[in-house]
Amino acid sequence: MTNIQFISKYVVTAAINIQKTVQLLAEDCTIPFISRYRKDTTGNLDEVQIENIAKFQKEFETIVKRKVAILKSIEEQNALSPELKSKIENSFDLQEVEDFYLPFKKKKKTRADVAREYGLEPLATIIMAQGNDDIDFISTKYLNKNVANEDAALQGARDIVAEWINENIYVRKQLRRLYQRKASITTKVVKSKKDDENAQKFNQYFEWTEPLIKTPPHRLLAMLRAENEGFVKMKIEVDTEEAYDLIDEIVLKKQSNSTSHIQLAIEDSFKRLLNPAISNESLQEAKVKADANSIQVFANNLGQLLLAPPLGEKRILAIDPGFRSGCKIVCLDEKGDLLYNETIYPHAPQKEEVMAMKKIRSMVNSYKIDAISIGNGTASRETEFFIKKIAFDKPVQVFIVSEAGASVYSASKIARDEFPNYDVTVRGSVSIGRRLSDPLAELVKIDPKAIGVGQYQHDVDQSKLKEELDNTVIRCVNSVGININTASKHLLSYVSGIGEKLAENIVQYRSDNGPFTDRKQLKKVPRLGEKAYQQGVAFIRISNAKNPLDNSAVHPEAYGIVEKMAKDLKLTVNDLIANPQKTALIKPENYITSEIGLLTLKDIIKELEKPGLDPRKSAKVFEFDPNVQSIKDVQSGMILPGIVNNITNFGCFVDIGVKESGLVHISQLKAGFVSDVNEVVKLHQHVQVKVTEVDEDRKRIQLTMII
Repeated sequence: MTNIQFISKYVVTAAINIQKTVQLLAEDCTIPFISRYRKDTTGNLDEVQIENIAKFQKEFETIVKRKVAILKSIEEQNALSPELKSKIENSFDLQEVEDFYLPFKKKKKTRADVAREYGLEPLATIIMAQGNDDIDFISTKYLNKNVANEDAALQGARDIVAEWINENIYVRKQLRRLYQRKASITTKVVKSKKDDENAQKFNQYFEWTEPLIKTPPHRLLAMLRAENEGFVKMKIEVDTEEAYDLIDEIVLKKQSNSTSHIQLAIEDSFKRLLNPAISNESLQEAKVKADANSIQVFANNLGQLLLAPPLGEKRILAIDPGFRSGCKIVCLDEKGDLLYNETIYPHAPQKEEVMAMKKIRSMVNSYKIDAISIGNGTASRETEFFIKKIAFDKPVQVFIVSEAGASVYSASKIARDEFPNYDVTVRGSVSIGRRLSDPLAELVKIDPKAIGVGQYQHDVDQSKLKEELDNTVIRCVNSVGININTASKHLLSYVSGIGEKLAENIVQYRSDNGPFTDRKQLKKVPRLGEKAYQQGVAFIRISNAKNPLDNSAVHPEAYGIVEKMAKDLKLTVNDLIANPQKTALIKPENYITSEIGLLTLKDIIKELEKPGLDPRKSAKVFEFDPNVQSIKDVQSGMILPGIVNNITNFGCFVDIGVKESGLVHISQLKAGFVSDVNEVVKLHQHVQVKVTEVDEDRKRIQLTMII
């Protein structure tokens, strides 16, 4: 099987599209570049399809590498028959390949190994042959100083037979199918931990059984966490008699004098070897699926968070609210640079409200503030009410912004490098302000796991989580494009083909030589070669550039075509851009070349109509119910405005303006069945919810959107 055939099993597209994509990936082309600028080569595959091709190409390479190692190991043991070699070479199922290798794997000395050392393998062979030999009599021939009697001889032989059954590929395959279809997952509380306060959040799993195949990902991860924390014991089980019958059908050829011994060996093999191995395999397989599901939930949420509506280049006054320690204030210019910082104390215990109002009014006027950004943590609502009492000389929009991860950023090396002369409180306030003007540019500086928009993100495979989240950030950054003259090195590092080192070089070049005026200047950046230029140049934007196309998503390799389009219409490129009447006259088929096909040309024309269009919507002001400030104010039956701030498989969490977010269960999103929460709501969506239950002691609020 070739790599293309292997990938074709998982990615539904023509083999030639897979082949061309694999070739582009091998040439170090990035996924954003391929999906946007090589559509004609790949048959218009999107980023997700290309990511899957890259993933399965990697999986294919892993299998091939493992097979080479296994073949070498068996050959070194002088045990590689032509038949076994052929079976391993023709298999591309890693589990099956490992099953072939199982008898040759170096392992701790087993009971079967001891029995072989005692000379009992011939007796095991006779039993396995299932003839009409007198087994009890034959066993007497195998007595020696290590084998005291017939029972010991027969037990040793059965140990060898049990190992053979365990290593039987067909037995393992059939058992796996049985576990996949019929395994149940059972949890029982550890009695000594039953009354532990921390165990109570897992109390539904103190006595729990359900089919493994029907266990939702979030529940499996919750059970595993409960087990890892020592509160419950978990088992994966199938009906033992059904498992015995299944193995009997494969191993027993006919009734014979060996039957009872083989049945004993089957029971031993299942209990001691097969069940522990395959139940663990089944759990791991379910865990892998649950991880993949949870990682996808997190990635979807992160993507929505990164592409949240930006306010744009406005002057912002940002507030990190607090009671005793005061509210930390910063004033930022249009580029997000820090102009001024201050601390005010409008709340208890100081209650310096009048002085705080004067300071805020003065800062708004002095720094020509357009909007106020308030963090949504402690004292957020109180600060919002305080700000709204101030009579400003001009309209100032007030926004509540998520603080998630702001403290992580403020203590990070990135923040220290940006603001070496300021403490964590100032840095945190700056982050709150910048998140309003451009969430994407600010949030890329924070480890995505610290943003907290997922389910059980600390319980899943961390390397796979990081890979998927990095892919999500890359996808978002490149879908928007970045202003090369204002972007931080952290934002630049996610641009297609750039990376961390080149991002630093770009920022240093900008610092030494002033703003970029055209895309070609990128080639002057140290160590930025032709390949990096090709991959990244179209994802950067230069406003007020000499060439207007430098502020668009048109790749420089197509500039000549755009110039020809303009010339054919007797226009300049400047006249053609943002002129839908003229772009409508362009016939893309007239401009097809060997490098640029119809799909790319249609993209170019669309881009010319609205060059550099930001796919994100604009930020909108949202107001919570002014009568609800804490969970004490929340009553069943209330209908409240809220913002969706987390999405999981089992529902979404909604911020209604109190510290605790309320849960809208998936069954309460709308009338009728909902299979996917994302079909109904998106992160940051403004919604109306009805309170159905409030548990003040456990700090839990149940909500419904069926009003």
